[in-house]
Amino acid sequence: MRLRNGINSIDANQRRLIISEAGATGIEYAFIACFIAIAISIGVGLAGNGLNKMFYIIGDKMMNASNTAQSSN
Repeated sequence: MRLRNGINSIDANQRRLIISEAGATGIEYAFIACFIAIAISIGVGLAGNGLNKMFYIIGDKMMNASNTAQSSN
């Protein structure tokens, strides 16, 4: 298939892809989404570790209080 100026349509499509920035924009958005996902994953992991430690401390204090109450009776 020939265009009016004699350039093959494949060449015109390649030129359009090289000039177009739509693909670059999509890749940039993918990188941003990836970094956000990594940040969320790290944040959830840190929050989970903090919550685990907090509940362990609370449970330990409750166990100590229970043992103290049982020994005083």
